[in-house]
Amino acid sequence: MKILAFAGSTSSTSINRDLVKFVLKNFQDDEINLIDLNDYEMSVFSVDREKKGFPDEAHQFLKQIEECDVIICSLAEHNRSYSAAFKNVFDWASRINVKVFQNKPMFLMSTSPGGYGGGNVMNTAKNFFPQFAAEVKETFSLPKFYENFDLESGVINPEMLNDLNNKIESFKNQIG
Repeated sequence: MKILAFAGSTSSTSINRDLVKFVLKNFQDDEINLIDLNDYEMSVFSVDREKKGFPDEAHQFLKQIEECDVIICSLAEHNRSYSAAFKNVFDWASRINVKVFQNKPMFLMSTSPGGYGGGNVMNTAKNFFPQFAAEVKETFSLPKFYENFDLESGVINPEMLNDLNNKIESFKNQIG
């Protein structure tokens, strides 16, 4: 199985990227393509720029989705919404293909330092992504990242780890 994985952040210290990497340890027998949104940096979307053509990076992002079997992502929450970097990649890609996620099964996550764990962006994406052909099979939100995650051990809160493991297993069963 080919997995496309990414964090909806361009931060070099992205906690969402850390969460994705931790979850990917459960898919070691699969082909993993962990991409960095920094590789898809484009000018800010506008209809005026669109008239001049689409950036190669938008086509490349869509090609990554086309070539995968499943998507695992964790979205950063900026001011209760998507990060500007992710939103821009998404905006460009959706103008090329409104079915951005191309009917791929998705494990959707979010985390943040706060107690809501990126819940605002998670809820938005959970309801919004299916309109762009994402098959959101499971979701997981990790609140208080710095209290509940260790870079060496991963999720250290036993209840949250159990919840995550159950969702990973459910995801595997749904796609398997």
